[in-house]
Amino acid sequence: MRIGIVGAGGVGGYFGARLAAAGYDVSWLARGQHLAAMLRDGLQIRSQLGDLHVPHVQASAAAASIGAVDVLLITVKLWDLADAIQAAKPMIGPQTTVIALQNGVQKDALVREGLGDVAMLGGVAYIEAHIESPGVIQHGGTLQRLVFGAFDGADSPVAEQLLAACQASGIVAEISPHIEQSIWEKFVFLVGMSAITSATRLPLGPIRANPRSRALLLELMREVTAVARASGIALPADFADSQITRLDNVPATMTSSMAKDLARGNRLEVAWLSGHVAELGEQFGVPTPANRIISDVLAPHAAGRRD
Repeated sequence: MRIGIVGAGGVGGYFGARLAAAGYDVSWLARGQHLAAMLRDGLQIRSQLGDLHVPHVQASAAAASIGAVDVLLITVKLWDLADAIQAAKPMIGPQTTVIALQNGVQKDALVREGLGDVAMLGGVAYIEAHIESPGVIQHGGTLQRLVFGAFDGADSPVAEQLLAACQASGIVAEISPHIEQSIWEKFVFLVGMSAITSATRLPLGPIRANPRSRALLLELMREVTAVARASGIALPADFADSQITRLDNVPATMTSSMAKDLARGNRLEVAWLSGHVAELGEQFGVPTPANRIISDVLAPHAAGRRD
């Protein structure tokens, strides 16, 4: 099984390195100084689960030099997704299955819009990781998990093959028979975490300890849950409350990738997170005032700093 990965950042770099170190045929479509360092020095993972060095990587800035793969993981940020889809087309052949691992609930529709009638599985990535320096990925904490599956819940030989590869590589993975629901479950959690940590510029500990910011976090997630249910996703009405319980059991230092992007002056995914929740709220007649406010507050920062 040839595995292609579009993007070699926190998600693509980490999971790809685990697969490559286990002997799987992995090729990255990457760019810039990070690509140059990978080709020169290999790809390093720094993790509490054990450091890893892949000394010889297959990577290129040109998809045509990689060619068609069996499984294509698209791992770039949402704002790069449209360009990445176009750049990756030479890696897609008649037997290719595409899995988009971005945040948000729009990603799969955007992939279908860009690629047409291509085989796809739904996918969700759970990990806190980022490029620490060119050629080096820093994995925060110990969470590293992939969930994927067919949109119609049918058995998928490709999903079974990928699951076996992940398990052999030390990646926690599972096949979901309800992958759209799995995507929305992460979306509820992610929107709440991204919104509250970015708006307050604080990690989770002081947020959940303060009654007012804790209530806002819960309201943000309740709005996403309500929009999901209006969209036809069978989330329990009290799903957001269960996520607060989950958040009470994670490290107080936990933050979101969007909060980190905000601190670094990078672009933000807010338009696809709280912003999209507000758009769906308007579409379905579901009030989403908390997410609308977060979207408006972060709007001046959405394009990143232009120093």
